[in-house]
Amino acid sequence: MLLLIFVLQSINSQAQITMITPPYLQKGDTVAIVATARKNVDDNLKPTIDLLHSWGLEVVVGSTIGLDLNQLAGTDEQRAIDFQHQMDNPNIKAIWCARGGYGTVRMIDLLDFTKFKQHPKWIVGFSDVTVLHNHLNTMGYKSIHGTMPVSIEKTAPESISSLRTALFGDPLVYKIDPFPMNRFGKATGELVGGNLSILYSLLGSKSAIDCTDKILFIEDLDEYLYHIDRMMMNLKRNGCLESIKGIIVGGMTKMKDNDIPWGKNANEIIQDVTKKYNIPVLYNFPAGHVHDNRALIMGNIVTMDVNENCNTVTFEK
Repeated sequence: MLLLIFVLQSINSQAQITMITPPYLQKGDTVAIVATARKNVDDNLKPTIDLLHSWGLEVVVGSTIGLDLNQLAGTDEQRAIDFQHQMDNPNIKAIWCARGGYGTVRMIDLLDFTKFKQHPKWIVGFSDVTVLHNHLNTMGYKSIHGTMPVSIEKTAPESISSLRTALFGDPLVYKIDPFPMNRFGKATGELVGGNLSILYSLLGSKSAIDCTDKILFIEDLDEYLYHIDRMMMNLKRNGCLESIKGIIVGGMTKMKDNDIPWGKNANEIIQDVTKKYNIPVLYNFPAGHVHDNRALIMGNIVTMDVNENCNTVTFEK
């Protein structure tokens, strides 16, 4: 009985851990741009560098930018060494991952976060960078899910301004238009999640997030609809959906179907799998693989209020 009580207390303390906020950026701070996954041989980073300069920030371009190993920006070791160097440098205040693709999971276990814990800094990106967001969450650190350097010329102005707001610590509140599928309700909890495919792939690993009493954000790109169903069922069977307070659904972009249709779109699949839970669900949130990719502070306490008139997501300071 005493062992059971200890286990339950440990689980509860993990769910209620106080997340550490890295120092917000100030003018004169330095941001490093690195590649943790897909290569950046032909990408033009000048617009991104000019943007950071316009914010009063300095820029360091990592050694992985320009490396070419098939799909990847160099070997796993090269990508890990570059990321480690930026983490260990106390003058670097944020690390902005250049792009997604695939490969971050191949280097995550090569990293040593000892100096990061002494000098936390913002890790920024989305898609494959969900690996880092989730791993940092298990360690108790916030990070920023937001647009990436290769997308600066193509993303919406609101996407860019929201990233600046998040990095500099200004109040972050989103008002979202009503959507017919929304499930009304209000919930407050720590924001976790990211790319659904990455969340699914991390389950059972030491980088898997604890969903207890959290608000789950999910988005995805270029997946078969039955894959979306499989991943949602996996979250359900792992107990994630049983324990969350609410769901924010971002872009479900460029979904694919088989010759014999699955019969539901991505939002309908999510609705079907989550319908038994009495929690608010906000669909069509502008984040993910969409033109308007608003920044989200992962690990931050948020309040989501979903109703028939206006939906808000408010980040606590």
